[in-house]
Amino acid sequence: MGANESSSADDIIIPEAHHWYTKFMRECPSGQLSLHEFKALLGLNGMNPQADHYVNQVFSTFDLNKDGFIDFLEFIAAINLVIRGKIDQKLKWYFKLYDADGNGTIDKKELVSIFTAIQAINGNQEMSPEEFTNMVFLKIDVNNDGELTLEEFINGVESDEQLLEMISRSFDLSNVLKIIQSGRRHIPHLPHNKAS
Repeated sequence: MGANESSSADDIIIPEAHHWYTKFMRECPSGQLSLHEFKALLGLNGMNPQADHYVNQVFSTFDLNKDGFIDFLEFIAAINLVIRGKIDQKLKWYFKLYDADGNGTIDKKELVSIFTAIQAINGNQEMSPEEFTNMVFLKIDVNNDGELTLEEFINGVESDEQLLEMISRSFDLSNVLKIIQSGRRHIPHLPHNKAS
C-alpha cells in the first residue's frame, strides 16, 4: 500500500521527526520556544517593522494553544502543514496570516504589507508587492469590493493555475524551516533601517 497520500493526523510522524526533535531540543532545552528564541533560531532579529510583524504573525499562528510558546507538537504540526499540507489547508493558513486585523476579509493594504514582509524574509521575487497585490485582486475579487473573503480567496487561487503556482512559491515557508533544520545560519541581510 504505497500511496503516500494519507492526510490523517497520524501522518504527523514524518520520517525526519527524530531529526527535528533533536534539533528543537538542542536549540530549546526547555521544550518551549518563545517568540524571541524563535526569531533568534531563524536569524530574524532586527528586521524592519513589517517583516517583524509578519514573523510575529507566523509565530502566533503556530502557537496553536496561544500560550506564548511553541512546543514540539505545535512545531511539528506547523512543519507538517507548511511542507506537506494540502493546498486548501495551506490557503486557509495563508489567509489567516494575511488577515492582520482578523475581520475575516483581506484588503489590498494587508496583502501588500504581508508580501513586503515575505520578500524581506524570502529574498527577491519577480514582482513588487503592489504589482502582485493588484494582480491577485484583479483576478480574484469577483464582486470588486476591494476585499477578499476566505471563499473568494480559495476559489480564486485554486481556479487559476498561474496564481496558485506564484502564491505557493512566494509564500513557501519551507525555506525558513530548512534554516531551523540546518542550524543557525545567516539569512541574506536586508538593507538596514535607520531606526535604532
